[in-house]
Amino acid sequence: MVESSIMGMTYFKRYRMEFDLRDWRGEDPRLPEGYEILPYLPGLLREHAIAKFNSFKEELDANVFPCLSRRDGCLRLMREITSRGDFVPDATWLIRALETDPKTGAVQSYAVGTIQGLSTEGWGSIQNVGIDPAHRGKGLGSILLSKAATGFRAVGLERMHLEVTTENTGAVRLYERLGFKRSSVVYKAAEVAGASA
Repeated sequence: MVESSIMGMTYFKRYRMEFDLRDWRGEDPRLPEGYEILPYLPGLLREHAIAKFNSFKEELDANVFPCLSRRDGCLRLMREITSRGDFVPDATWLIRALETDPKTGAVQSYAVGTIQGLSTEGWGSIQNVGIDPAHRGKGLGSILLSKAATGFRAVGLERMHLEVTTENTGAVRLYERLGFKRSSVVYKAAEVAGASA
């Protein structure tokens, strides 16, 4: 017996949300104990991809952007973002969790958060703010957005924006709490298994 899933086109409603950087003071929230944050370096590409995969693999956005549901897809996406001419390294950050082995005292780290920035048509464009579900609720997303905002200002940008699926209410609330304003509604078409055509 062969199982097959019917693919159908689904349209996901998304908000474009904007933030005015002209009044940005660059006040970074404090990083919780047990974490470190690193600026973008090419050698961290795989860690960004791992953080992205772990953040999105079971989330709605993995349906909207299927590459987010696969490790190789996240790595390919990171390579595409960082090879673009409008890539902004200053707005691209990685958060690692730090764990100390109680027996040896050795500190191990693993990637749990990522954000990337592009400069498009005079705007700082946030790409894929991702926090591993096991590390949410600690302010890490706010820290990544703050670092990205500071990075965009450092390269002379005065505004930034992002898109968020409207059903991702936790993320929408976070962005609004930080001062992002909804500016428009956009629709993203995606093929989803089991969706009626």
